[in-house]
Amino acid sequence: MSTFALSRRQMLATAGAGIAGAVAARVAGPDAAFAEAPAKAAVLVNPPAFYNFKHGDVQVTLVSDGVLGLGDGRKLIKEATTEELTQRLEAAFLPADNMVLQQNIPVLKIGGKTIIVDTGTGSSTMFGDTTGRLPANLKAAGIDPASIDLIALSHCHPDHCGGMIDAGGKLVFPNAQVSVNESDFKFWTDEAQLSGEIKPFIEFARARLLPYKDKMTFHKGGQEIAPGLQAIDAPGHTVGHTMFMVTSSAKPLAITVDCAHHHILFVEKPKIEFGYDTDSKQAVATRLKVWDMLATDRIPFITYHFPWPGLGNLAKAGDAYRYYQTPVSL
Repeated sequence: MSTFALSRRQMLATAGAGIAGAVAARVAGPDAAFAEAPAKAAVLVNPPAFYNFKHGDVQVTLVSDGVLGLGDGRKLIKEATTEELTQRLEAAFLPADNMVLQQNIPVLKIGGKTIIVDTGTGSSTMFGDTTGRLPANLKAAGIDPASIDLIALSHCHPDHCGGMIDAGGKLVFPNAQVSVNESDFKFWTDEAQLSGEIKPFIEFARARLLPYKDKMTFHKGGQEIAPGLQAIDAPGHTVGHTMFMVTSSAKPLAITVDCAHHHILFVEKPKIEFGYDTDSKQAVATRLKVWDMLATDRIPFITYHFPWPGLGNLAKAGDAYRYYQTPVSL
């Protein structure tokens, strides 16, 4: 673990009470409506949140699992002052003390297979009650979980592997194989760590991953895990964090997952470090390489935690970058 790591108490506090009390935003979709509760308070009714587009010959459906409220995210960031972070957030019309992240999950129809990249938080309320929307949104998008051929796991954090089983412990994707980095799998299922600081996260991962163990294969960077979909090593956030590249079309499409968590802070200040990174120095080095590649080669990308639906481009801006979100077609 890095020297810049949260203690178990800090992690649980961030993933529990602080998050539950910080969620003011909701997933935005095309049919959002306001309903009047019995107490005559305006309550946002969450619409189905999915977005379809074609990338060459690949059908992509972005499906939301809801939002994560991190409370005062400034406390999770190193290598920038609170004042500077506040200034950047407020300049972008964002609250400084309430960081809200999306969970944008790609479903790809590629090479004759249907592949989902990560599975959200699932039935866990570790991050409050605004997560776990993937099953409903898959249904709204017309995607049967039983039709998923492959789960491509970027890493084994709760908000990425949580949706692999339901509240009763049954497989949500009964016909799917699982591809994951072996080092990441071993780290987050290691029995020796059940007595350590990250015990709750080890228990969480074991409960979701081990039921799929007989369906599991391990990928390495540079490997094509399915026709037209390549795994790329992107370590730092976790020991085996993986991003993916759609290569079957004339122009590639990157799925950067957790190379960065915020569309302003980690773009305008790409060298800042994040408290949930296993090795935050390595995570920064990875981010800089990925950002340079995306900006230089003008590669569109999908990112897990940027504003819904998470599709956009990066451009260089001095010694930093700027994120341009792709307009959605309604």
